[in-house]
Amino acid sequence: MRDAMNVLIRPVVSEKTYALMDTNVYVFVVDPKATKIDVRNAVEQAFNVTVTKVNTLNRKGKSVRNRRTGKMGSRPDTKRAIVTLKSGDSINLFEN
Repeated sequence: MRDAMNVLIRPVVSEKTYALMDTNVYVFVVDPKATKIDVRNAVEQAFNVTVTKVNTLNRKGKSVRNRRTGKMGSRPDTKRAIVTLKSGDSINLFEN
């Protein structure tokens, strides 16, 4: 089993993910080599909750242009995991 902190990189913070939190759905940026089973185990280990469903998606990095040289580059590709928790469970991401 992989360590939870190596699998979960950071939570995704946006208006859409805030709306999803009301329905026990959380979105994380995860390690690109992580599987759904790795993500499930990492969330359960890190937050002491029960995961019912995990969906993953790979996002291609945007193309960017260097202002000084004019050459094209790209932002890094990322992998996201959409995690659904059992009803009654929740993750307090933004409380100290």
